[in-house]
Amino acid sequence: MITPPDRTPLPRDFFDRPVLEVAPDLLGRVLVRTTPDGPITLRLTEVEAYDGPNDPGSHAYRGRTARNGVMFGPPGHVYVYFTYGMWFCMNLVCGPEGRPSGVLLRAGEVLEGEELARKRRLSARNDKELAKGPARLATALGVDRALDGTDACEPGDTPLRMLTGTPVASDQVRNGPRTGVAGEGGVHPWRFWVANDPTVSPYRAHVPKRRSS
Repeated sequence: MITPPDRTPLPRDFFDRPVLEVAPDLLGRVLVRTTPDGPITLRLTEVEAYDGPNDPGSHAYRGRTARNGVMFGPPGHVYVYFTYGMWFCMNLVCGPEGRPSGVLLRAGEVLEGEELARKRRLSARNDKELAKGPARLATALGVDRALDGTDACEPGDTPLRMLTGTPVASDQVRNGPRTGVAGEGGVHPWRFWVANDPTVSPYRAHVPKRRSS
């Protein structure tokens, strides 16, 4: 018999740690998105760590802006950004307040609310693809900038909250370079995923944009 995931909310001190400790420990945890149409729950299977001022790949590397301000706030809050002029992605803020680090949620398995997720992800060929990639994950959950700054540790029926879930055994955690990160930041092996999980997105190295002649 499969043991159901623990639905106890994750405490704030879970996130008040170095980002490279939090990131792999998020695998197997459960994210709940509460919507007017009902809840969607997601088991995290792939994440990436971004270490603020120590990390050229981080949005906070060059300091605080209107876009990344949530990353400088308390741990356990949600940082949502808009990318490529069309997609939203979501992160969970880690470490002490004022030290901007975060974990990008790259992929997950939808456990409940598949019907709601499918309505937002009409191009998904099957349920394993509903949240296979950071933009797909945010789309499936209906996450946009309106949820930037949401406290994922707040109890009750909040828009987004993190539950304990079922942590992944250390021998099932894999890590490697982050997807699509350029330059010095591209060498860090700070992408973590569940071994052999079909919802994990494929790795893609950064491809420099070509200038049109």
